[in-house]
Amino acid sequence: MSDHPHAARFTVPHPEWAAHATIYEVNVRNFTPEGTFRAFEAHLPRLQQMGIGIVWLMPVHPIGEVGRKGSLGSPYAVRDYFGVNPEFGTLDDLRQLVQTAHALGMKVILDWVANHTSRDNDLITEHPDWYQHDADGQLVPPVPDWTDVVALDYGNRAMRRYMTDALAYWLREADIDGYRCDVAGLVPTDFWDEARPVLDAMKPVFMLAEWDELYPSGGLSWEEFNSDTKLLEKAFNMTFGLRLHYLLDRVAEGHAPLADIDIYLAAEREKYPPSVYLMHFTSNHDVNSWDGTEYERLGPLALPFAVLTALMPGMPMLYSGQESGLNRRLAFFDHDPIDWNNYPLQDFYTRLFQLKKTHPALRNGDPTSRFQRLPGPPEVYAFARSKGGAAVLCAVNVAAEARALPTVTGQWRDLISDETMDLPAGREISVPAQGWRVLVAEAPAAGQPSERVGG
Repeated sequence: MSDHPHAARFTVPHPEWAAHATIYEVNVRNFTPEGTFRAFEAHLPRLQQMGIGIVWLMPVHPIGEVGRKGSLGSPYAVRDYFGVNPEFGTLDDLRQLVQTAHALGMKVILDWVANHTSRDNDLITEHPDWYQHDADGQLVPPVPDWTDVVALDYGNRAMRRYMTDALAYWLREADIDGYRCDVAGLVPTDFWDEARPVLDAMKPVFMLAEWDELYPSGGLSWEEFNSDTKLLEKAFNMTFGLRLHYLLDRVAEGHAPLADIDIYLAAEREKYPPSVYLMHFTSNHDVNSWDGTEYERLGPLALPFAVLTALMPGMPMLYSGQESGLNRRLAFFDHDPIDWNNYPLQDFYTRLFQLKKTHPALRNGDPTSRFQRLPGPPEVYAFARSKGGAAVLCAVNVAAEARALPTVTGQWRDLISDETMDLPAGREISVPAQGWRVLVAEAPAAGQPSERVGG
């Protein structure tokens, strides 16, 4: 049991299958030339071999036509919560996709847009009191430039019951395993608190909130932000690690030192017990389309920071196309298929995610796993995660020249080269310029020393 002062408040049950999971976001529309469930399904064995545990499908519902953006519209402008977008296929196609994923040992979560609907959702005429209106009685978007959607009113109990029934429908009809909930913090937390037990009564679910209670946007400081949402206490297994995402962007731009990661981790641990999951990433659909690819934002640090987000405490996430080295922004409102280019980064991500999947020190939300920051030059962020004598050492170098990292001892395997090294006390290792080193130690045999890193 955690000795964190707030641990008792966090009661969300984590499914055992999430403990070593990596999550993969699927842009169904742009994943293949066909842009269908069936065409994407053929990629599931490849994702399973990469070490992916949870497949997140962007919204699968019919898209509104009134105020539609682009030729196909935003998947987040939902016209029918109980329907399937014919662009992607049929309900049976979705069911088959889920069945195939389950047969491969993976889980599937759907993207859910609870905060707003399209402007031509039938609920607008059937239940106008389920929506927010301005002083003139007009429907309102949740954000001014979200002109294709209008906000729901969670003060209405009938609407809440409808939304809960819709969430339950997809568990029952498609056997999905949970949800990624769009702008979850804009929906009252007590709705999620009420809906979660209904879903868990059907099957153990995994709930991911698009939100970060530490830092919801790039425009607020810690001092300015005082969140009153408690999404991770009763409703959600995981939220986005948005503050870390913004911090890594600033480090790459030269506007923040690497050591600020320590400040971030201290704030995270002050607020949350170790059992809480946060999701870390270098790209997602919003970031890719609106902020730029990881290569635009992070430059030569794109892959080093991918290593960092994969191995630090939290669940790593990969977006569609990152294993292809995708270096362009995907069109958000149109069909814009990914060029997979023979998957040049497939092996890179496979090594990281299979390590995440199998190593005891990297288990998600494990309070018995030790995180140790390692000393080194300011351009290197290095840490070790250890449990029971097994350890993973990760070092990322942002400098344009190689840097040496001290205080590494014991027998290690280099994750990329597979070279085995027996390092004496005081031995330094070299971390390549704008590169990384990942060293892996398994649990020692009985009677052998268990401490793998000095400090």
